[in-house]
Amino acid sequence: MRVTLLLMLFALTPAVAFGAVSQTRVTRVRTARLRSTHRVRWSRARLARLRSMILASPVHGTRDSLVRQNERINQENLERIQDDDQLAGLIDSEDLVRLPETRELGVAQNLPVLRRYTRPWTRDFVEDFASSHFDKFHRGFQVTSAVRTVEFQHQLIRRNHNAAAEVGDLASPHLSGATIDIAKHGMTRKEIQWARQYLLELQNKGFIDVEEEFRQAVFHITVYHQYSEPAPMEARAQTESSGN
Repeated sequence: MRVTLLLMLFALTPAVAFGAVSQTRVTRVRTARLRSTHRVRWSRARLARLRSMILASPVHGTRDSLVRQNERINQENLERIQDDDQLAGLIDSEDLVRLPETRELGVAQNLPVLRRYTRPWTRDFVEDFASSHFDKFHRGFQVTSAVRTVEFQHQLIRRNHNAAAEVGDLASPHLSGATIDIAKHGMTRKEIQWARQYLLELQNKGFIDVEEEFRQAVFHITVYHQYSEPAPMEARAQTESSGN
């Protein structure tokens, strides 16, 4: 009798174990599916929020804007800087000038010294913008990117697929030295709204083109030589006073 019971117990044990394993696998599959569903829903919700944020900005970036920036750069006969040797030559000739670092304006610490330069009119713009911002909010902001070379942009594209091209109608305007990125990180909602209005007015006057970026939280701004010409000074002053 005991032998029979033992034999029956041994016969049942694999089936019970198999049932437990099967139930565990089902649970794991269901959990994985739930997690996948949550990820998809979260991703869709995030994209929807991102789209709404982009559309809410009057200065969000577009393909047409990037094409226009390159056209204006061509009209101003600005070369696309190929490498560090050409960059150094433009610095020596003072075709590129160093960005100031003050209480009103900071430069990202991870930006190499050689790439903390811009065209003189771009420096004029960023100093004016920083001064108006400081008068309004009593604190500074930070430039995260300025001049780049084709050589650097090529390397950037290899590790960042969202980076602009190094040649063509959609090339990065940073290659001309006329463009800067200003960080939105740390700005309040009021600061961002103020910056949008300030930049939009200058864009409407043809002094700059601006793209508010969201994947990288920056204002991308290309400044045109016209900004520092004597004639527009009065119009610029009106923009700065309205920004305050």
